[in-house]
Amino acid sequence: MNPEAVADLASLREKLVQRLGAAAVLADPAEHARYCRDWHGDVQTGAVAVLRPDSTEAVAQAVRACGELGLSIIPQGGNTGLVLGGTPDAPGRQVVLTLERMNRIRRIDPDDFSTVVEAGCVLQQVQQAVREQGLFLGLSLGAEGSCQVGGNVSTNAGGINVLRYGMAREQVLGLEAVLPDGSVFDGLSTLRKDNRGIDLKQLFIGAEGTLGIVTAVSLKLSPAPEQVETALLAVDSLHAALALYRQARRDCCDLMSAFEYMPPAAFMLAREAMPDLPLPLAQEHPGYVLMEISGSGLVDVGALMQAFLEKALEAGAVRDGVVAASHAQARGLWLFREAMNEGQARRGLHLRTDVSVPLSRLADFVDQVQARLAQAHPDCLTVSYGHVGDGNVHVNVLPPAAASTAQRMDIIHDAKEIINAAIDAFGGSISAEHGIGRLKRPDFERRAGPVRLGLLQALKRAVDPQGRMNPGCQIMVE
Repeated sequence: MNPEAVADLASLREKLVQRLGAAAVLADPAEHARYCRDWHGDVQTGAVAVLRPDSTEAVAQAVRACGELGLSIIPQGGNTGLVLGGTPDAPGRQVVLTLERMNRIRRIDPDDFSTVVEAGCVLQQVQQAVREQGLFLGLSLGAEGSCQVGGNVSTNAGGINVLRYGMAREQVLGLEAVLPDGSVFDGLSTLRKDNRGIDLKQLFIGAEGTLGIVTAVSLKLSPAPEQVETALLAVDSLHAALALYRQARRDCCDLMSAFEYMPPAAFMLAREAMPDLPLPLAQEHPGYVLMEISGSGLVDVGALMQAFLEKALEAGAVRDGVVAASHAQARGLWLFREAMNEGQARRGLHLRTDVSVPLSRLADFVDQVQARLAQAHPDCLTVSYGHVGDGNVHVNVLPPAAASTAQRMDIIHDAKEIINAAIDAFGGSISAEHGIGRLKRPDFERRAGPVRLGLLQALKRAVDPQGRMNPGCQIMVE
C-alpha cells in the first residue's frame, strides 16, 4: 500500500475515534483479523476499522459518521455465516460494524410468551434465559453457541427445528433497525395479529444487512418441552428415509421437531473430528435418520415414540435403531450430526452447498446429482445430508487430500455447476437457509429473473440510495 493510502486510512480511523469514542472503535489493524475472515477461514480481508457500538443510538451515530466520511458498512453478528455476507471485500472503503456489545436481554414476558433481546445476544444465551422461565425458543442451529440473534434474523436462519417452529422469520414478532441515514425504525411489537398494511419488519429479515442494521428483536416463545425423545434409526436409503418421514409426519403430527438424514460417511467424518465418539449402532447401514419429538403437558411423548417405532419396525421401514435413554445420550447422538461438519472442514477447502427442492422430489434429486458428480469427479467424496423433512439437503464435495488449492478450486467450480443445473431442473433453490451473501450473488442474479431483480434493486435504491449498507451482498446496484 502506498504512503498516501496509509495516511488516508490513518486519518479515517482517527476521525472515527474522535466521533464515536475509543471504546467503540478498533482502529489497530492487528485487532481486525477475527472480524475480517469467514467462518471457515477460507477468506481473510481487512477493513478501515471495526466499530463496536453498545446501544441503538450508538449504532445510529456510527452510521451517520460513516456516511459523512464516505465509508460503507458491513454489519456483522457472530460471523458464523457461510456465504461471505459479513466479510468485507473493499478494505480501504469499508468498516465492519459488530453488534457484539449489544447483548442485553431487555425483557422476558412469560404471560405474553415473548422476549425482547438485543441483536448481539448469542442465541444460546437467549435459549438458556427463556428456559429458566419455563419457555422455549424454537430457533436452534449448530453454531448457536457463537451466532447472534441479529445475524439469525438478518439471514433468516433455519436450523434443526424448522419442521415444527419454522425459519427465523416465523419466530420474529417485531424488530428495531437503524436505517442507512441513521434514523431508527422502531417495530418492536409483540403483537401476534397486526394488519396495519405492509409488514415493514419483513424488509430486514433475510436482507443480510443490505437495508439497515437490526439492533433488537422481539421473539415468539413456546412452553418449554418437558419430554423429549431422540432416536437414531437405520434405513435402506434416502428414499426409505423420506417414506419414514411421511409416516412420522402423520403419526407424530406437530410434535416432531427434527428429522435429519445422514449417510454412512457422516460417522466417519464425525470421528475424524471427535475420535472418542462411540458408535451408537453395531453395524453400518446405508442411511440414518436422527429424529426428535417433544412435548409438554398431558401428552405422553415416550409412548408416542414407542408406538411409532413399533409400527415402523413391523412394516420393515427401519432396519435398526436406538432411542436415547437420557439427555446425555441424546446429546451424544446429536454430536454425530454436528461433528461431521467439523470433520469435513478438516479435509480442507471443499464445496459446501445448501439447497432445497420440493420434498416429493428430494430423493430423486440427490440420486441424480450424486451420479453426475461420481461420473465427473470419481476421486472426490460426495456427502449428502441435512434437514430433509423440509426439503433442505447439503450436497458437499470433498476433493482428494493430495489435491492442490488450484485443483480444489477447479473441482469446486465444476461440481457447483453440476449441482446448480440439477437444482434448476428440479425447481429448487440454491440457498435453502444460509442466504446469498457475496459468495452466491452471481448464481442468484443469473436465476432471479428481470422482474424479481428489478424489484430488489428498486427497494435497495429507495432505502439505501448511497449504497453504503453491505455493498455487493445479495445483489449489485449501479
